[in-house]
Amino acid sequence: MLRLEDVHTYYGNIHAIKGLSLRVDQGEIVTLIGSNGAGKSTTLMTISGIIRPRTGKIFFQEEEITGALTDRIVKLGITQVPEGRMIFPRLTVYENLLMGAYLRKDRKGIKMDEEHAFELFPILKERRKQAGGTLSGGEQQMLAIARALMARPRLLLLDEPSLGLAPIVVENIFEVISQINSGGTTILLVEQNAQMALQVAHKGYVLETGRIIMQGPSRELMENPKIQSAYLGID
Repeated sequence: MLRLEDVHTYYGNIHAIKGLSLRVDQGEIVTLIGSNGAGKSTTLMTISGIIRPRTGKIFFQEEEITGALTDRIVKLGITQVPEGRMIFPRLTVYENLLMGAYLRKDRKGIKMDEEHAFELFPILKERRKQAGGTLSGGEQQMLAIARALMARPRLLLLDEPSLGLAPIVVENIFEVISQINSGGTTILLVEQNAQMALQVAHKGYVLETGRIIMQGPSRELMENPKIQSAYLGID
C-alpha cells in the first residue's frame, strides 16, 4: 500500500531523514520506533506532504505521490493524526468530527461514520456539545483519532498517540487502534512506547538519527536483546 524508496528530507541544512526505505502492506499495522529526534514525526509529515523530500520516492497504492500537495494525499486516502492532537479547541466535539469529513459530500456515510466514532469512543458522545479544548488529554486524543477516521482513510498515520497519557488511557487507545485495524484500515504508527507499539504491530522499523537500523516482524524485534535494552527497559 505504501512504499518509501531512499527518501532524504531536510530542515534547511539539517539532514533529518537519511535514505529511508520502508513499506506498509494492506491490512497491516506497521510501527516506527526510535528515540526523540530520530526522525519519526518527520517521516510521517514527509508522507503527508507537509514536508517535501529533497530526493527519493514515495508510492501509495503504486501511484507516486512524492512532493504531492497534502490535500491531494488526503483525497487519495491517507490521513494523519498529528503529535499533540491538534484539535480545534473552540469547536465542539461534534464540530471537530465534521472537520474530519470536510472533503466528503455523502451525508448518509458521514452520519454512519459519526455513529461508528461514538461506538469506538463512547465518552465523545457524552461530550459532543462540549468545546474540544475543555476535554482531558486522553479525550482529546480520542477526538483526534475519531476526526481522522471521519475522512475514511485507507491508510491512517498515527503520531505518538500515547504521549502524555495515563497508562490506563494508553491501554484503551491501543485497544481501539487494534479495532480500527481489524475493521480494515491500514496503520503506520509512530510511537515512543515501544512495548505497546510492538505488541499491536505486525512488523516494525527502528529509526536512529534518520536511518533505519533494524526491521522485522514485531515478535522478533521484541526478542532482540538490543531492542530490549534500548527501548523496552530489559537488561
